[in-house]
Amino acid sequence: MKSHIGVVQMNSSDNIEENLTFAQAKIQQAEAEGIDLIAFPETFLYISHDHDEKHRVAQTLEGQIVQTFQDYASKYDLSILLGSIYEKIPSDKERLYNTSILINRQGELNGVYRKIYMCDAPALGYNESEGIKPGDTPVVVDHEIGKIGLSICYDLRFPELYRDLTAKGAEIIFVPAAFFLYTGKHHWLPLLIARAIENQVYIVAPNQWGEHYEGRISYGSSVVIDPWGSVVCCAPERPDLVSTMIDLTYLRDVRANMPILNHGRPEVYQNN
Repeated sequence: MKSHIGVVQMNSSDNIEENLTFAQAKIQQAEAEGIDLIAFPETFLYISHDHDEKHRVAQTLEGQIVQTFQDYASKYDLSILLGSIYEKIPSDKERLYNTSILINRQGELNGVYRKIYMCDAPALGYNESEGIKPGDTPVVVDHEIGKIGLSICYDLRFPELYRDLTAKGAEIIFVPAAFFLYTGKHHWLPLLIARAIENQVYIVAPNQWGEHYEGRISYGSSVVIDPWGSVVCCAPERPDLVSTMIDLTYLRDVRANMPILNHGRPEVYQNN
């Protein structure tokens, strides 16, 4: 079974209207190219260093932002992954969720995932947990293109999450990100390729690119990686939409010919 997947690389700013206009243009392009599912990067509608402004632009899942993309999905007849948005938490006035949302082509919410791992990196001057509340639930959803696992950016550094998603049946795992330039140069592709190989899944990773504000630069190299670990498409160094076909028959062949997922020995570690 083959599906046409698109990944959008963005240089998002603190101007929501400009980001939204760019996103809609890419959705229209995806429709014209016959793409089945288009995926956006992390915090694709708003990037800023202003903590108070993040709260101002945050919405609930019932808000206008999600509704707008539900309308786009049904209008353009494709699925949309909102890489992540800032989600209001009614019970917590100090923090937000960093939330990824999968919308099917009927305009229905197919999956909602709240980022589990917080990027607290003193060397980069970034402390995500100050304003973001971590989620606590891995998410795998049934979708017309296959079983989809959801993750966000810094999650990539925790292989146990990806093995759990795979154990829950994931065949395609999304990694929308705003990966820093400094760490991205060294870690982005090696980690993505490792997650694909060790779990024999497709990895779909739309990333932010370029300078968002002074001192905040994202790495880019938005990619799709197949279950053998091959990069099958990669975005150029600019905001863009790139796409490729994914083939679940190929995935099942890889798993059958090298059945590493059947060779685990969890009993060896449980009592140590």
